[in-house]
Amino acid sequence: MSKPELSIVVPCHNEAGNLPLLVDRIEQALAPLQVSYEVIITDDRSDDNSWEVLKQLAAKSSRVRGQLMLENRGESAASWAGMQIAEGRYIVTMDADLQNDPADLPKFLEALNAADCVCGTRVSSRGEGDHIVRILSSRIANWVRNRLSGEQISDAGCTYRAFRRECIDNLKFFKGMHRFLPTLFKIEGFSVVEIPVANNPRLYGSAHYGVWNRLFASFYDLLAVRWMKARMVSYRITERVGMSQDSVPTTDRQN
Repeated sequence: MSKPELSIVVPCHNEAGNLPLLVDRIEQALAPLQVSYEVIITDDRSDDNSWEVLKQLAAKSSRVRGQLMLENRGESAASWAGMQIAEGRYIVTMDADLQNDPADLPKFLEALNAADCVCGTRVSSRGEGDHIVRILSSRIANWVRNRLSGEQISDAGCTYRAFRRECIDNLKFFKGMHRFLPTLFKIEGFSVVEIPVANNPRLYGSAHYGVWNRLFASFYDLLAVRWMKARMVSYRITERVGMSQDSVPTTDRQN
């Protein structure tokens, strides 16, 4: 069986009501493109029946792959666990709550023709799906992250992203890393662009991360990323002899 072109990676916690709609809307968005894909949903030890719903979805569709965390470990861990089993040439990360609209998927795939990583930005659409406190906290958090990291990412808190599989080959997992993937990719020498995306109101369940998390929980991670950005050295090999293609690091291979 051939590998899919696209892997959609979704961390999930207490999203039983949203999962069937999510899978259906992904199908609706990608069917016209005739692209092969898989949907990898990692249940971060939900308290509702998300895992039972996920097993039913996997039984109905061979495109759906599910895994259950032994313990609740947070969004970064669930997302990273999904990326590790992704088989697609391209990976898309998105939330399970449908605030990230699958209808935007074609825009991501088109933008990948000109960049290694495409990040969604909700700057112009925040008012469509969030209340004022979440909007203000997001703006403050983005300002702080950009100020300390030297970045210009307009919506670092948006985890709706698409990137080439090789972007994560050399990354080491740490808690909270999902917030900093664009910066980590840049450190590795990959190009990053942003595109505007929708921000839908949540249909079922409630948000798992509040103002405190957005403003303060990632502060130590931010300092670590700032240090890495200052200390990391990138390099490229121009020629090799006496080596098979299999022995060449993935990031150095020609696609």
